[in-house]
Amino acid sequence: MEARKQDRRVVKTKRAIHMAFASLLSEKEINDITVRDIADLADINRKTFYNYYAGVYAVLDEIENEVVGTLENALGATDLREAMSRPYLVFEKLTAIINTDLDFYGHLLSMQGNVSLITKTVKLLKQRTREAVLLQLPVREEEIDILLDYTFSGMLTVYQQWFNSDRSRSLEEISAILGELCFNGLNGVLARFEPTADSKEVRAAEPEKQ
Repeated sequence: MEARKQDRRVVKTKRAIHMAFASLLSEKEINDITVRDIADLADINRKTFYNYYAGVYAVLDEIENEVVGTLENALGATDLREAMSRPYLVFEKLTAIINTDLDFYGHLLSMQGNVSLITKTVKLLKQRTREAVLLQLPVREEEIDILLDYTFSGMLTVYQQWFNSDRSRSLEEISAILGELCFNGLNGVLARFEPTADSKEVRAAEPEKQ
């Protein structure tokens, strides 16, 4: 029982450190963040911090590995051929991951700068996605980087905008549109909003406004 309490305490403390670090990274570059900054925001002392990490970059490495590992597992379990016919399949998993900790991922997607965690994470995910796409889909290798750059840049921008907005549209709705864009392009998205035969008949039956 004591060991279980200790484990919960460790998890709680490391989560507080992760959240503090992510929050600070959304405001400034990593070189400007100190152990005291993290400790103060996480409401712990520096000694407690050093019980778990050697320094600021050790926190960065752990978060990076955890985030990339989580997303990589979701991607690895996805059949991309099936996703082509069900575009939301990939983004359904991504949405579920983000929903597990909206605050943390909100900070993550607010990070700016070339040395930010989000830049490193996207770079690693693109590498993993590249491998998966080449194995599963009939895409020429010389074209894959263009496709991935376009996809990840657009996806990142959309999620960043959503986190910084009033979030009046649901994350699921945003992800569904992104899925269509990634797998079916602009025509796939526009087709979602095309009037059906029934709606055309209703519109035709409506009297013209004077």
